[in-house]
Amino acid sequence: QVQLVESGGGLAQPGGSLRLSCAASGDISTIGTITWYRQASGKQRELVAIGTGAGSTHYADSVKGRFTISRDNAKNTFDLQMNSLKPEDTAVYYCSARINTRLHGSSDYWGQGTQVTVSS
Repeated sequence: QVQLVESGGGLAQPGGSLRLSCAASGDISTIGTITWYRQASGKQRELVAIGTGAGSTHYADSVKGRFTISRDNAKNTFDLQMNSLKPEDTAVYYCSARINTRLHGSSDYWGQGTQVTVSS
């Protein structure tokens, strides 16, 4: 079994910063592509950032230059650094990862979601 546990959400002022973390545990061999999504109230879930196992990254236009995705393969963790936050960044943020397990092949796993609220 594999679990992804998110942390780091909360309240930030416009222009402020937050760092979200996602920790993977369980039967992990390697972690491939990591992804952060978000879903604002009443809206569809949208992709925020992707980090491939090869090290390339991709960001939604709305967060480019403000958000940074990173990973620590030794610790099986990956983060989303969010700077210059805007009220429109308010959403529930989800981490996801393609995880290769030792016993059960590869699957996509999801974190539980963490609320980010940007407001003065």
